[in-house]
Amino acid sequence: MKILFATPECAPFVKTGGLGDVSGALPQALERLGHDVRVLMPAYGGMKVDGDVEGSVDLPGEGHWPAAQLITVQTPTVKLLLLSCPALFDRAGGPYVAPGGQDHHDNAFRFGFLSRVAARIGLPSTPLAGWQADVVHANDWPCGLAPLYLADWRSPLPRGQRAAGVVTIHNIAFQGIFPMATADVLQIPWHWRGMDAVEFWGQMSMLKGALQFSDAITTVSPTYADEIRTEAFGVGLHGVLQAQSHKLTGILNGIDTAVWNPRTDPLLVQNFGAADLAARQANKAALQAHCALALDRSAMLFGVVSRLTSQKGIDLVLQLLPRMVEHGAQLVVLGQGEPWLHEALQAAAQRHPRSVSANFAFDEGLAHNIEAGIDCFLMPSRFEPCGLNQMYSQAYGAPPIVAPTGGLKDSVVDADADRLHGSGFVMKTADAAGFEDAVLRAFAAFADKDRWQRIQRNGMDRDFGWDRSAQQYVRVYEAALAAARG
Repeated sequence: MKILFATPECAPFVKTGGLGDVSGALPQALERLGHDVRVLMPAYGGMKVDGDVEGSVDLPGEGHWPAAQLITVQTPTVKLLLLSCPALFDRAGGPYVAPGGQDHHDNAFRFGFLSRVAARIGLPSTPLAGWQADVVHANDWPCGLAPLYLADWRSPLPRGQRAAGVVTIHNIAFQGIFPMATADVLQIPWHWRGMDAVEFWGQMSMLKGALQFSDAITTVSPTYADEIRTEAFGVGLHGVLQAQSHKLTGILNGIDTAVWNPRTDPLLVQNFGAADLAARQANKAALQAHCALALDRSAMLFGVVSRLTSQKGIDLVLQLLPRMVEHGAQLVVLGQGEPWLHEALQAAAQRHPRSVSANFAFDEGLAHNIEAGIDCFLMPSRFEPCGLNQMYSQAYGAPPIVAPTGGLKDSVVDADADRLHGSGFVMKTADAAGFEDAVLRAFAAFADKDRWQRIQRNGMDRDFGWDRSAQQYVRVYEAALAAARG
């Protein structure tokens, strides 16, 4: 199949979270299965893309839609289609926000344009000579109108010429909600502005449009697919997803095992594998030294690499931290987020300078070394569509403590519930009591060296690569294409 993977970000070129990692890895896995995949994303200002430019196509302006270019770049990892429109994408700040942290004022138009171009590539009149997508795979709300435009434009086409529209929900909390007047600017047909289309409490939701008009919906773990159909997790769209449940599939994300592999990771002080766990100790000592912690190999060293928000359960870590330190534990935190959590973590580091290290940055090298050097990873999220760090930590021999939600529940085997195959500790409840219980269970297991190493090896022996998940996506694409073509 010819698959267009439309996304607002793609690692290693532009990344703000897990979507960037997925966009960099899943297309490669689909290519390995023999499919022709192209990744469409904006050409943001300041992007560094190493690769061979294979050509460019001019996209003429149309009404109030601007002129642009599609630049094809073959990179070492994926084939990129860069949508170059400096007026929309070459500006200071990130993909979604200005330097001051506020949303770009024209995000609806910027990403509506990206969605229109994606949909065009699914038509016989595709701007790419000889390349019409069989599947237009839209990711999250910034590409959410692509299935809507595609459904509108393909309706008069013979069935055999129709492309399928697929949307993946990476986090349903972000829905692309804008005033309904924006629908005029985005040229959404009048008959698709009601409750059964894009209307959401008097406004318009780009993600809701994707859910209504796509041929298939996926999300990033099986448990999250169940959760978002409930009022507690659906963020107002649970009713839509209940109605569209026949086309909803939860597929667990994978990780890029070429990048996240402790045997070959060039960022580590010492490479290691499940058969030589003793070599891992060099990474722990180096991490303790780098973070100015006490050089104590017997101290249980915990780690957090995360957005520092209440959603991630960082407040639960802070609440239990004094008791953990009393038990002789150490903690390394890396991330950025809510100011009050920064302040609280900084205060904890000042109170316990040899036991707690707080690092407020985006530092890929330190992230890898935390996974390789800590004994146990903390991820008590209140909700987590999939999560990747719990997979990284298992691959790197750092059993995680996770909440029983979303992809965390789907990817960690509790070491007490299954003493033979356990690879971490799943909280019994997603609250302070559940977190404390899981931490105490981890302390007890860590005290038993043989048992701890068995848990480490169980995690390191698991396959979190993308190939199995990519095969599931192919089955979704095939079903979506069959639906689109009747």
